[in-house]
Amino acid sequence: MKAWLELHQVCVQLQGQSALRNIDLKLYPGERVALIGANGSGKSTLLRTLHGLLPVSHGQVTRQSGLRMAMLFQRPHLLRSTVCFNLTLSLWLDRSRPVRWAQAREQALFALHRVGLSELAHQSGVHLSGGQLQRVALARAWARQPQLLLLDEPTASLDPHAKREVEQLVWEFAHTSDSPVALVWASHNLGQVKRMATRVIYLEHGQVLADLPTEQFFDEVVLSKHSTAAHLFLKGETT
Repeated sequence: MKAWLELHQVCVQLQGQSALRNIDLKLYPGERVALIGANGSGKSTLLRTLHGLLPVSHGQVTRQSGLRMAMLFQRPHLLRSTVCFNLTLSLWLDRSRPVRWAQAREQALFALHRVGLSELAHQSGVHLSGGQLQRVALARAWARQPQLLLLDEPTASLDPHAKREVEQLVWEFAHTSDSPVALVWASHNLGQVKRMATRVIYLEHGQVLADLPTEQFFDEVVLSKHSTAAHLFLKGETT
């Protein structure tokens, strides 16, 4: 199977400091890849590099021609207008899939219905709760019909009920689309990683120190042989 996106010996510098070092990574259709590691380990930087938001200082990023991507940030921002207008504008400005305003508005309303927020379509986006804001951000991403969805701590700041709602929507997003959707997300929630990921990548100081199928990553014997650092991290997080 051909990789949708590939990083070869990628390095990224931020403010003169090394943020990613010699990253080799291949992402395939339908994968659900969790990025874990301590704060500052490079998870968010890697997501932004995959999306093309950060330039690489060394190495190569190869994306399959026409690959559609969307990214969900930990704290999404909306303009001081209605929720529907925010989504419509985002779709209308997407030059990779040009649509007329009326069509973009129709897609926006359908996307809001998809995440159960039709009643908020004409309300201001500045008054949404954290869970509602993340669901709107998911609707915005879903409406673009991406093949690769990148998420940066999508449930980190939410209460337990909102976390379950967003997690369920992400799961449905990946499993009910017409074509395979690959997920790559940063998470500190190891329970969520176990439930959703098919593959786990552990980062430390901007380096990938473990990249394993989920069942192998959470097998202490296998992980300890593969990466001492990842094993120690996992023990610290689960004790």
